[in-house]
Amino acid sequence: MTEQVNSADSAQNRTSVERRGDRELLVTRIFNAPPSTVYKAWSRPELFQRWWVPKSVSGVSLVSCDMDVRTGGKYRLEFGADGSDTMAFYGKYLEVVPNERIVWTNDEGEEGAITTVTFDDQGGRTLLKFHEIYPSKEALEEALQGSAAALSEQLEQLDELLSSIGE
Repeated sequence: MTEQVNSADSAQNRTSVERRGDRELLVTRIFNAPPSTVYKAWSRPELFQRWWVPKSVSGVSLVSCDMDVRTGGKYRLEFGADGSDTMAFYGKYLEVVPNERIVWTNDEGEEGAITTVTFDDQGGRTLLKFHEIYPSKEALEEALQGSAAALSEQLEQLDELLSSIGE
């Protein structure tokens, strides 16, 4: 079963969010930047923190962003409203192939997904595939109401950042 959950159009890009079966989510988008540039935005903390938090979530910021993006490395992202009441998301990188693929765990709870992001060269543009596999149907449902609902906005923010950083 594949179900289109959400899509957003912009000038030349489209973010597609679709549910695949009971436990999988696939988000795709084409960026007008080469894979090396898109990869940098996902793997360098100083860039990642500039686009990851949806602007529509008022008052919430990424107060801490620790990322050791290499196979076996770890990450910890701490979000807070006005610097208080923080919530941490953390895990480890299972596989990192620069400019091609990042796979990580989401270890903050039992219902965490395994996330794979791939960067496919499309003649100087990048087809980004964000794929998550959840441990249960319920975990996917919860994500679709929470974090996954913001992915289109986050990728729009990434697109804005990419146009400013170049190669």
